Order: sequence, then structure tokens, then C-alpha cells
Amino acid sequence: MIYREFQGKKLSMLGMGAMRLPVVNGDDGVVDGAKTEEMVAYAMEHGVNYYDTAWGYHGGNSEIAMGKALGRYPRESYYLADKFPGYDLSNMPKVKEIFERQLQKCGVEYFDFYLFHNVCEMNIDAYLDEKYGIFSYLTEQKRAGRIRHLGFSAHGNLDVMKRFLEKYGADMEFCQIQLNYLDWSFQDAKAKVELLNSYHIPVWVMEPLRGGKLADLPTESAEVLKACRPDETIPAWAFRFLQSIPGVTVILSGMSNFQQMKENIETFETESPLSENEMRTLLSVGEGLLNGVLPCTACHYCVSHCPKGLDIPMLLELYNEHSFTGGGFIAPMALMAVPEEKHPSACVGCRSCEKVCPQQIRISEAMSDFAGKMRA
Repeated sequence: MIYREFQGKKLSMLGMGAMRLPVVNGDDGVVDGAKTEEMVAYAMEHGVNYYDTAWGYHGGNSEIAMGKALGRYPRESYYLADKFPGYDLSNMPKVKEIFERQLQKCGVEYFDFYLFHNVCEMNIDAYLDEKYGIFSYLTEQKRAGRIRHLGFSAHGNLDVMKRFLEKYGADMEFCQIQLNYLDWSFQDAKAKVELLNSYHIPVWVMEPLRGGKLADLPTESAEVLKACRPDETIPAWAFRFLQSIPGVTVILSGMSNFQQMKENIETFETESPLSENEMRTLLSVGEGLLNGVLPCTACHYCVSHCPKGLDIPMLLELYNEHSFTGGGFIAPMALMAVPEEKHPSACVGCRSCEKVCPQQIRISEAMSDFAGKMRA
């Protein structure tokens, strides 16, 4: 197992994410305890010592399942991470209540790592609002030893991360972002890594395989990679990419079955970062996967011609994300921070924006389709 140094600790570079545990009869709220315990046992045996859960995973049952599975081992033999669920604004006044309950559900007296969960457009104002006392309470728990290391996860854009770091950056010890070779450009992950590096904040990775999309590539793309490394599996390429990025310390993989865990652990038995040529090849493959994504360059010519004053580049960025992913929570979540009169549904289809678009994007059709997707 590859390990990374973090404040005197040796963390397994592969961490077990508990958002996609095996479930019973396809019911996401019913975790298969026996299979989960089998996976944790194998992970522990093969050197994985970092485990990540959260309040909302598996309908609130991930923490319980992981607490039970890890409870069979000495507390000092693993590192457990949990998060404050700020993705739900109704939770903001409940930080003490939720934190105490999380300790109970996991059956532990402290968390090794604890995060502000999902800092994004929707909740950044609330996270920064001192009236909720979230930061003060969590730092108090850190001083008391009930949180050993405090950090945050972010699905928001670069500006949101900058706002959070400007206020709390001096106290953040790590940050978890969505990072993979597709999102290196698609979600501006490269700039996010550079931002964190500038603060000397280690990077934790979520969605290294983009929800599985990078585990099974189109034949043509797979053949390009096989020509470079014939013995490397396709999922391993995504992990080798991350092994090549400065600052990356822990890579969380939401393994949902024993076979996935076995294969991922095999990958992390050796460190094999990409050469410059392999990096260029892989990023090119990633760009190829984005064929069909609207080629907006955020020039903003369209904005000055929109009678409704819509932030069209921002909306097209969210539309691309939602369309490529086939749904998901990022676009709906971001739109929650946007006034209703600035949503894609506000587009009147006048096509004034299209007359000045250098990329000749059919913006009105995209807005109509986006609005339909949000209503579905």
C-alpha cells in the first residue's frame, strides 16, 4: 500500500469511501452489513487505514454500518472521517446536535478527520455566517480532542472556494475536491488544486473515477491507453493520474463490491505516476470524452445582449455538467443560489445572444432543454 505523510501520520493513499456501500435488494437505505464488514476486513488486512463516511450517505445508515465494521478493530488502527451536513440548510443551526449524534452512530469518542461538507454556491453564505456558530463549535471540538484534524469538502466553483479560504483558510488542514482527468479542465479542478497548493493545504480526492464513467471507456479511448501501458487496467489510469498531481494525499474510492476493492488495492500496491507523454495522452482522451459538450468559452458577449440579464456562461456550464453526468445534484444545487428570474426557464427564446456567440451555440435551445431537465 502506498502511504502519504500527513502531520506525522502515515495515511493510506487509497481511502475507503462509504457513499456506495453494498446494499440489500437495491435499496440504498439498507446497507448490507455482512458484505461491508468483509470489505473493511480485506481493506484493513491490506493496509487501508482511512475510512470516510457522512451524515447523509445511505439515508443516514452509512455511519452506523461503518461504525460497526470498524468497531472490531483497535481505535488507533484506523482513521475515520465524518462531515457536518451543510448541504441541507436546515442543518445549519444544529451543529452540536448533529456532531454528538454522529459520534454515537459511529461508536467512537473522536473523529480523526472532520469536514465542512460540500461547500458550494447554495450554502457558502450560511457557512460564513457566524450566527450559526459552526466554525466556532468545530474548532472548540478540535481543541477538546474530539476532532483531530479539521477540513472541508467542496463541490462549488473556484470563487466559492476562494471565499471560504479567505475566511477560514488558516484553520483548514485539508480539502476534499472532485478531481479526475476529466474534471481537470471540465470542472476547473486544475485551478482548484493550484489554489489549495498556494495555501499549503493537502488535497483529498473524491470521485476519482467520475462515478464509474472512467472505469469503462469507449473502445477507441481504451485502445489508446492500452498502447501506452498494455498491462494497466483502465480504472488504474485514473488513479495513476492522481498519483502524479502534487499535493494529492488521500484518494477516496466509493467501492460498492469486494471485486472493486480488490482491484483498487492491487493498483495502490505500487506507485507509478504518469510520464509527460502519458499525461498528455490521458488528458487528450478526457477531452475526447467531452465531445458533444457545448463549447462555451465564457466570453460573455451573450450576456450584454440578453434582455433578461441571464448569466448565460454560468448556466451553460451547469447545463454541460448536468447533461454529461446524466443528472446528479451539482446543477440543481448551484441553481438554488440563483434567483428564480435568472434560471434557464427565464429565457424567452429571442436568440439575441446567438447572434453574437463566436461559437455559434444554439443557446435558446440549450436553455429550453435545461429548464425541462430541471422540471423532470
